Amino acid sequence: MPVFNSSALLSDLKKDVARQLLKVEALQSIIENLNKQPAPDKWSVAQVIEHLNSYNRYYLPEIEKSLNKKVSHNPVFKSGIFGNYFTNMMAPKGQTIGNKMASPKDHVPKSDLESPKVLSEFIKGQNRLLNLLLQAEKADIGKLRVPISISRFIKLKLGDTFRFLIAHQQRHFVQIDNTLAALGVSALKQPRSADI
Repeated sequence: MPVFNSSALLSDLKKDVARQLLKVEALQSIIENLNKQPAPDKWSVAQVIEHLNSYNRYYLPEIEKSLNKKVSHNPVFKSGIFGNYFTNMMAPKGQTIGNKMASPKDHVPKSDLESPKVLSEFIKGQNRLLNLLLQAEKADIGKLRVPISISRFIKLKLGDTFRFLIAHQQRHFVQIDNTLAALGVSALKQPRSADI
């Protein structure tokens, strides 16, 4: 299993979240397009963001609970077998989504959504996630555990929970880019790392 410098991993994850925040903020300028589905069986951008909101509604409070347990910082984080597997399975490969998978029923968004409200919730969730990543700098992200959404009996290391959650978001931002391209709406520009 991969071994990370805890501080470097958390720093990289914060940069990923900041990039996603910039992308979702840019969506506010094309709000009229966010409920359009590129095909009857394909999600709109608003549905994709609402899907991500449903994961944040579960994982952010669970991460907070985990961080309430005071465990001293460990400079090294070793990924777990399940955490590394789930993260790699979820992460996009460049601008393509590898393994296509069906979403659990409780994470399938309805089609009639208020786009501004959906975006606002996601932005608040991302700011909350950034704050949790900051708090995690003082914790042992290998000792603290978080139950996964599909089974509370399976718990991932906190570091892997962050990796999985953010890889899941990256995956769906590729989907957003693909959806906008199918609709003929200008794709979001990738923020340069110097902008983060």
